[in-house]
Amino acid sequence: MPAGAAGAGGAGGPGGGGAAGHGERPPTVSELYHAHRLRMVRLAVLLVDDLATAEDVVQDAFTALYRRHGEHIAEVDNALGYLRTAVVNTSRSVLRRRRTARGWTPPPAGEMPSAEDSVVLDEAHREVLAALGRLTPRRRQVLVLRYWADLSEAEIATTLGISRGAVKSNASRALDALERILEGRI
Repeated sequence: MPAGAAGAGGAGGPGGGGAAGHGERPPTVSELYHAHRLRMVRLAVLLVDDLATAEDVVQDAFTALYRRHGEHIAEVDNALGYLRTAVVNTSRSVLRRRRTARGWTPPPAGEMPSAEDSVVLDEAHREVLAALGRLTPRRRQVLVLRYWADLSEAEIATTLGISRGAVKSNASRALDALERILEGRI
């Protein structure tokens, strides 16, 4: 077969399904890409129902093939099988991620506060943040982990490497200090 006809996708060239015949050199990854990319994209589009994602899936499959074998491939059948399997498996992963993402429902948005309420709330937040900055680092850490990260006392103790009793006493003292700072504007 002439060298110029190799990319046509016929059964005898890189586009075919068989291994290299007598005296023919095996195709390179680049030749396989040119001969099979569209077929693989069609397969991926049918699986993921999105052209851009399908193109990414196929690109990832060819990249993995190149990393595994380099530019020159000895067995075309194995390379094509590897590509098909990689496209199918990556498509499955994409669909799993989509299903997970679509399964997550954001919390319902409540009533939108007025602009005035937002300004007042922003000012209150700034005051609390300034008061937090005046606490000792350990007390600030305990309050942030408890009320912003919503961790339990046991999780806070593990995270900070302290006992649960130390978490309780730091939280209590931090809340008292925070209250004094906010009320007295010390």
